[in-house]
Amino acid sequence: MASVSVGELQEMEVDRRGESEESGDDETRRKSINGDVDPSQPTGTSKEESPVDMDTITLDPEEEDVDLVHCRIGKIEGLEVLHKAKTLSLRQNLIKKIENLESLSSLQELDLYDNQIRKLENLSNLKELELLDVSFNILRKVENLEELTKLKKLFLVHNKVTAISNLDHLTGLEMLELGSNRIRVIENLDALSSLQSLFLGTNKITKLQNLDSLHNLTVLSIQSNRITKIEGLQNLVNLKELYLSHNGVEVIEGLENNKKLTTLDVAANRVKKIENVSHLTELQEFWMNDNQIDNWSDLDELKNAKSLETVYLERNPLQKDPQYRRKIMLALPSVRQIDATFIRF
Repeated sequence: MASVSVGELQEMEVDRRGESEESGDDETRRKSINGDVDPSQPTGTSKEESPVDMDTITLDPEEEDVDLVHCRIGKIEGLEVLHKAKTLSLRQNLIKKIENLESLSSLQELDLYDNQIRKLENLSNLKELELLDVSFNILRKVENLEELTKLKKLFLVHNKVTAISNLDHLTGLEMLELGSNRIRVIENLDALSSLQSLFLGTNKITKLQNLDSLHNLTVLSIQSNRITKIEGLQNLVNLKELYLSHNGVEVIEGLENNKKLTTLDVAANRVKKIENVSHLTELQEFWMNDNQIDNWSDLDELKNAKSLETVYLERNPLQKDPQYRRKIMLALPSVRQIDATFIRF
């Protein structure tokens, strides 16, 4: 890994906490949502490679978990023998089109991460599918998923999707990952009442809105967007983790009904004062680094959070105080980690 400064490492750590951890390989999984992946670099597959003929790949008809990662496959074909397959990974290949999967009616998980796919299509026969990952492709639209009514997890990270659409039939969806796309508006989520995790980091969203129907949402990540105001969260009474780092928020507000929050990340914004969080008694992690906090009395807002263990306040004016760490420990005795460093006892 190339050398980076301590600050850069910590920023990566802040970003990482708000992204889903189930899509892609270990390295890109850590980096995908908040723009740490360089889109000009391949994530594991060289697109200059020549595709191989599927005839050269041996398939086991009895296999339930089929792994064809980085096999230089250029076309999906010849998979009819996999009639027992429940999971199929075609990650990091040279596939340009989703096709010839009709016979895999028992498939529950399909991974097409890091290919060259331009369109979601030919999936209607996969009615048992619960997980679909088409991250790191060239999709411009969410479409043709109407028959996938059992889908629980949908990953479309790092495509060119411009709008949230055509998801109404996915009423059982629990996780939706649309990080690193070109989305400008949060919309068309009303039917997704089962949704528990929503990841929209690194898009072009300017407003928190149209979230009222997501009563079961526990994780909302909207890092690295263009949000300037915390609002529209009043119905998210079960929200436990809120990630808003790298936006343009100036005031902490609008969290009156989010009393179950355990993690609040408002790092790298324009906040001048810690306020309106004294009712968040279940907070365990509070990320407020890279803001404009300059008054030690602001920490009183966190004293009701008796389980608070992690606080990030570095790169605020407060950090210039020679007694920075000591004052945090005195004000918040439950804290076990200040910034990236654990407290020694």
